[in-house]
Amino acid sequence: MSNASPLWAKGRVELDAAVQRFCAADDIKNDRELFVHDVKGSIAHVNALYRAAIVTIAERDALAAELVAVGRDFMEGRFTLDERFEDCHSAIEARLTERLGEVGMKVHTARSRNDQVLTALRLYVRAQLERLQAVCTATCERLLARAKASASVPMPGWTHLQRAMPTSLGAFLAGHAEGFLDDAHATRAALEVVDACPLGTGAGFGTSVELDRDGEAAELGFVRLALNVHAAQTGRGKLELFALQALHLATLDVRRFAWDLSLFASQEGGFVRLPDAYTTGSSLMPNKRNPDVIELLRTLAPTVEGAMQEVAGVLALPSGYHRDLQATKAPLLRAFARGLAGLDLVPALVDALAFDEAALRAAITPDMYATDRALELVTEGVPFREAYRRAAAEIPTLAERTPEASLRARRSLGAAGNLAIERLEERLRSLKAV
Repeated sequence: MSNASPLWAKGRVELDAAVQRFCAADDIKNDRELFVHDVKGSIAHVNALYRAAIVTIAERDALAAELVAVGRDFMEGRFTLDERFEDCHSAIEARLTERLGEVGMKVHTARSRNDQVLTALRLYVRAQLERLQAVCTATCERLLARAKASASVPMPGWTHLQRAMPTSLGAFLAGHAEGFLDDAHATRAALEVVDACPLGTGAGFGTSVELDRDGEAAELGFVRLALNVHAAQTGRGKLELFALQALHLATLDVRRFAWDLSLFASQEGGFVRLPDAYTTGSSLMPNKRNPDVIELLRTLAPTVEGAMQEVAGVLALPSGYHRDLQATKAPLLRAFARGLAGLDLVPALVDALAFDEAALRAAITPDMYATDRALELVTEGVPFREAYRRAAAEIPTLAERTPEASLRARRSLGAAGNLAIERLEERLRSLKAV
């Protein structure tokens, strides 16, 4: 196929190569991620054109078959999206016109590239959010399983990176699990915003062709319409931010978990051994075993933050479509590609962690029982502030206490002695049932 004329050309157009590269080169690369979604949206549009009596049943079948074929050819490497085209929309229409002639020229009836790209983007984002929710729930499940198995394993609890009170490995892992469970709920909320079909809104003003928008939405699996034609257009960029915010929450929890593991795995900590597959060596020092994977997991959050800032910066626009909005694609695609690649590693990492339970228990020192002692005095009628002072003075006498007794006494709901993991499991089941 030779270079395709732009969809907006009224006749023969001489394009400046430098201008075209500036305007479309990145779009071509980014649209490779959207191509199959654009094909799906185009098939739904063709079916709506048939229901509106714009194309015949034979034309509909020919268009749909060729759309399936170009999608398959793209996936199998026989059709390349490259600089011959402005974008994936132009490429698909050029292929249809080349193969079907005038029938192919009908595919863009009552459609703009505005609602076309919005539809492809929402299909893409929906798929990414579904992946994100799945990996958050999987990570939560793995952490809860390990938390139940280690509910009575004592370990130090820290504040300000200083030893504070005894806790349990189960409480530590269940805490991270609840964080990922919250992330899964946040992702579900983002999905509810994104899961709306903009197809049929045209350039932001609707169309005089009475397209069956509800039918298009149902065919594409959307739960509702992005109803108002203006809102559908101005939602571009905003929906990307919703999705990126959900991804960001998950990467923040990954960063915290990775940081904890970094500290625990150090020789100074010695509380956990990372699986060999998640470590590397040094090119110079034969003794090194570097935690590269968890260090790189810590970089996911700033990657997503940068993408959010890019998108938010572009959105300083009045109503209607503006070419600026093209610049929201790259940060969205980059953040989800990198973010999900890292998050996908976490469930297996959780399974493979080897905690040194003896080292964790041995790290609990007598001074960490001081709060327990203060609260015991309170139960004997001593005002808390006085009990606080007495317990501080009694620290040298607390060496005979045991971590196990301290944990058994910690009965407040959610604490080491009363984890109530079944409540988190019920939340998880409810989320997965949606």
